[in-house]
Amino acid sequence: MTAAPLEAARKLAPQIQACADQTEAERELPRPLFEALADAGMFHLAVPRAIGGAELDLPTYVEVIEELGKADASTGWCVNQGAIYATYSARMPRDVARAIWIDTPRAVVANTPAATATAVVVPGGYRVTGRQGFSTGCRHASWIAAHAQIVENGTTRLDHGQPETRYFFVPVAEAEILDTWKVRGMRGTGTHHFAVRDVFVPAARTVLSATAPLLHDGPLYRIPRTLVFASGDAAVALGMARTCLSTFYELAGAKTPRAMQALLRDQSMIQVAVGHAEAHLRTGRAFLLETVRDVWSAVTANGALTLDQRATLRLATTHGIRLAAQVIDAVYNAAGATAAYESSLIQRHFQDIHVITQHLQSRLSHYELVGSHWLGLPVDENRL
Repeated sequence: MTAAPLEAARKLAPQIQACADQTEAERELPRPLFEALADAGMFHLAVPRAIGGAELDLPTYVEVIEELGKADASTGWCVNQGAIYATYSARMPRDVARAIWIDTPRAVVANTPAATATAVVVPGGYRVTGRQGFSTGCRHASWIAAHAQIVENGTTRLDHGQPETRYFFVPVAEAEILDTWKVRGMRGTGTHHFAVRDVFVPAARTVLSATAPLLHDGPLYRIPRTLVFASGDAAVALGMARTCLSTFYELAGAKTPRAMQALLRDQSMIQVAVGHAEAHLRTGRAFLLETVRDVWSAVTANGALTLDQRATLRLATTHGIRLAAQVIDAVYNAAGATAAYESSLIQRHFQDIHVITQHLQSRLSHYELVGSHWLGLPVDENRL
């Protein structure tokens, strides 16, 4: 990495924007763009310094992802998914982590959330088989992380009383990428399924997915990974909403709607909508950044977060995404028929945000979860 991450992200923005149509059409990052992002260290922002990564603090990380999201939502999403999954490198032996993330040129690991594969114990490792989904960036990945339950001597192996689950790092050439990401929004993330069929994985090239102990003890790795993912996802959404609003400002100063006498910007309804949109966007961003800074101060000082702090970050990330969606919906409605065309950036933003709102990290049930916690009711702490 030759420049500070935030500076590097801003320098990459013109290239990301120039590639956005190609990213959308090809449903993956164009190779020159991927290489530029990788060479700038974007996919290693959360890898420990001890093995060659940036180990960036979370407040700066969120701002970096926001800048990428402003340029293109799919690009920001790909970087966030690859970068935060790489925090598993802090839970693996140094030589193994280096071999995967550092020694492999432009290394990215594409993963899958659910442990739907099966790994059968064999001498020296495991034989892994399964068809798995939602693997963002798998077409530009060096490795595929299959997620599996362990079968030993014909029975499911247990870990702390639950079925043991591990990630298995498979060279991408040994997996089959399945063309399943046929969607209307976030097309450029290339979030396809993949299949592995009786692939041998050495035991050393695996990691417990839920209970692996930390081997690199930085504060970034003491924040629940799901909340770090969520912080980046919200940053993408808020960055995209800012660009969408800026795009609308240009349109509002140039468009006179049919059967109207005034420009869009001269209409009182539009002025009110813009005022609300700015309030929503600035509120969501301020809440996210304030919470991320508070969380970072707490985990740096104490080495852990309280449930209250985790609940606040869960709320800030969910609400940031939901407010970004409100802003983009308002802009889409205000833009009229112009926003219906594929050539309109507002149309792309509209499609993208409504895929993001379907994601785990923006579930409306998170409001219930956080509300239940603050009302003193028992909650599933794994969701905070």
